[in-house]
Amino acid sequence: MKKLGILFKETSANFIKNNLKESNAVLIIKYSGLSSPDLSTLRQNLKSLNATLFVVKNSVAKRVFNGLGLGSLINAIEGPSGLVFVKDEPVGASRVLCNFLKGHEQLKIEGGLLEDKILEKKDIESMARLPSKEVLRLQVIMTLNSPISGLAIVLNQIIKKFVYCLEQIKQKKSS
Repeated sequence: MKKLGILFKETSANFIKNNLKESNAVLIIKYSGLSSPDLSTLRQNLKSLNATLFVVKNSVAKRVFNGLGLGSLINAIEGPSGLVFVKDEPVGASRVLCNFLKGHEQLKIEGGLLEDKILEKKDIESMARLPSKEVLRLQVIMTLNSPISGLAIVLNQIIKKFVYCLEQIKQKKSS
């Protein structure tokens, strides 16, 4: 029978591996100095975006990242660290982290992984400034719709001018 500590480490490693497979992104944070209620608030804010915060034992996370060929992320894991697994939209989760960071200086964003790309702190902060997917989709739709709207306006003006011209001819012939 295995010791409880070894079972906990194996379970944590499996949890990290499974979540890395299912997630679009993983963000690494340091939460040293955050109170438990603040950490719970952060978890709830992230949960609304289908992201989860997992407090991890550094040795376990380093072993998993090393085993998966993500050795460059190991430097980001020092001290009390947490992994934010983002299953849907990484922009929303990074925005939540950056907004939470404004009121809680103890929280630090260290880096992350977006699909296969290693992210640094500045990448995550710039990602937080991006508009949401819905806004980007609307902008694309408006851009595609703009020429069609312009064509409709031009055609409408031609018809109005034609009707105006017919009205002028009618008035000339009647007088």
